[in-house]
Amino acid sequence: MSELLKLEKRGHTAIITFNNPPANTWTPESLRYLQQLVVELNDDKDNYALILTSDSEKFFSAGADLNQFNHDDKGQSFAASLAFGEAFEALSNYQGVSIAAITGYAMGGGLEVALSCDVRICEEQAQMALPEAAVGLLPCGLGSQQLSWLVGEQWAKRMILLGERLKAPKAEQIGLVSEVVPTGTVLEKALQLAAQVEGQSPTSVRFCKELIMEARRGDIVASYAREREMFVKLWDTQDQKEGVSAFLEKRKPEWKNK
Repeated sequence: MSELLKLEKRGHTAIITFNNPPANTWTPESLRYLQQLVVELNDDKDNYALILTSDSEKFFSAGADLNQFNHDDKGQSFAASLAFGEAFEALSNYQGVSIAAITGYAMGGGLEVALSCDVRICEEQAQMALPEAAVGLLPCGLGSQQLSWLVGEQWAKRMILLGERLKAPKAEQIGLVSEVVPTGTVLEKALQLAAQVEGQSPTSVRFCKELIMEARRGDIVASYAREREMFVKLWDTQDQKEGVSAFLEKRKPEWKNK
């Protein structure tokens, strides 16, 4: 599995590179390995950010190999959907900042893994789609939910129900990605964004991300109180003390991620 998903660490940033040519398709095994890597990174106090990318300019990931679904076994189909769902849910709950650095085609599960990241940027040749309904399937890696939340119901319906494929400029226009960069530069840009994360308290980032994701539950009034509770909870952390002290002493903070 380490050949299909290559893990590299650069300082406080982890990089997972998809490497299953020609189209970087997912397998149940690679999905479980992704889930395992995220769990391990959450336990690594020296890790603050995660970048997902591909060495291929043509394919970020084409999703699942449809040969996996050419059968009549409902048990096997459930296992496949569970592998997608659990892996991408783990990624959504990653405690640092995750960045999808999209190169070429991000289709089906290849887009769903990007939707599970906190930030998405792409190269100018990238194209994105959730085309499952065209082959009698549906997105089973959180795509129907994540896409709707991120770009709104109308564009989610155009992409899922009508099967529309978006090129990079349109993806940026509707907020599916936050930035489009020239071909061959997306990893460099992602590393620049990850470097910005290092200036933030990792415990504050973790708490803030939890609050932002909590907004999806729709109970904003309850979240007002939760925000205040988590603010006070920061006083149990070393990073709160370090951050304030460093600012007052006019020095760079040394985060402990605890």
